[in-house]
Amino acid sequence: MSDTIFSPHSWPRAILHVDGDAFFTSCEEATHPELKGKPIITGGERGIVACASYAAKALGIRRGVPLHEAKRILPPLIVLPSDYETYSLFSRRMFNIMRRFTPQVEEYSIDEAFADLTGMRRALRGSYETIARKIQAEIARELGITVSAGLSITKVLAKVASKHRKPAGFTMIAGRAIASFLEGLPVEKVWGIGPATTDYLHKMDIRTALEFARLPEKTVRERLTKPGVETWQELRGESVYPVATEEKSAYASISKTKTFAPPTSERDYLFAHLLRNLESACIKARRYGLAPRRIALFLKRQSFDMEGREAKLSRPSAHPLELSNLLRSLFNEIFRRRDLYRATGVVLLDLVRDTQVQYSLFEDPLKAEKIRELYEAVDALSGKYGKHTLHLGGSHPLEVFGKGRRGAPTVREQTRLYGETRRRHLGLPLFHADSLPKAPSAAIPDHDLGKI
Repeated sequence: MSDTIFSPHSWPRAILHVDGDAFFTSCEEATHPELKGKPIITGGERGIVACASYAAKALGIRRGVPLHEAKRILPPLIVLPSDYETYSLFSRRMFNIMRRFTPQVEEYSIDEAFADLTGMRRALRGSYETIARKIQAEIARELGITVSAGLSITKVLAKVASKHRKPAGFTMIAGRAIASFLEGLPVEKVWGIGPATTDYLHKMDIRTALEFARLPEKTVRERLTKPGVETWQELRGESVYPVATEEKSAYASISKTKTFAPPTSERDYLFAHLLRNLESACIKARRYGLAPRRIALFLKRQSFDMEGREAKLSRPSAHPLELSNLLRSLFNEIFRRRDLYRATGVVLLDLVRDTQVQYSLFEDPLKAEKIRELYEAVDALSGKYGKHTLHLGGSHPLEVFGKGRRGAPTVREQTRLYGETRRRHLGLPLFHADSLPKAPSAAIPDHDLGKI
């Protein structure tokens, strides 16, 4: 079979995938230069490795490893709490750099994005490879972090390419080079192919991405579901996943979880966490005009086993005031005082548009409308003063006793700039002024430098 069967043209489309290299720890190194090159991890507040620097990875530390095990493997390991506020600022700036080169940028996750460069060669006066490398270089120059990049004619191929060389790597797969690249790629390394599909393909004696891509269309459509067919099409160079620039607004479910330490069996404190989970999930649902028809909750014990409950609502609602009694009832069914718990979670299920919600004959529509108006005011105040500025009384123990963090707070959490409050920070990460060129004394006195 010809190696050029997948695409008659080299660049019918040009899709770039940018993937941050050890993103959380890279952000820490960028804001704290004294950490560069050292074995550091984030996730100290969770008790597991959330992200490991490449120096830590080289010494055997992997994501998801319990903290006590990571310290056993590498005693001099530097453990940091996760500073998600700073990471999100780096993420936003990274995506904005990409938008200088093309307006079609899809924010896939906090450290990953797709960009459609198709047709930009003339406007930017360079090849697609030149444009992609410029984006990569600008991110490194302006943010002090590295990203790996993959360039190809579909999203699946671009994502496969970005994983090929890390860190700070660049891989290009033109249409005519697809077959040679896929020949040595295990099928399980393809984005969109999970463990179950991998096992099924192995039973069909399909081991490589090239063998999968060369399956007859009839076989693929008969034996695989729609996502499997679409992945097969993308591997063959047929773009079926567009770069989606709009913010995601369609959700099958919304979940919010919280892991805390030390573990506890305190009933009111656990329920406060669950109620805060519910409030956070409902905030997101209201933002997108959604309401759940079912809710579920779970408690995770210190032994890591979980127990949960699920219930159907009499009417879809994203207003915690209407859901709190049901939540407490479900919580009481599974709570055991003799157990220690380390995490809580709430899931909103069967989401519908809130414009489709109708009141039943057995409820007071005036009361329901007043609750809706109340939450419009709550959301307005949260937008001005910070999330959870107003919250249900049942979640107030979190404000009194804290949220159960493990380890020290981040530098950003401990620092307030002028005009900031405990709940609301300006969109500025901290950086060390002594790592910058020294300002003339007439412009900024030494005692005003510090950390800003």
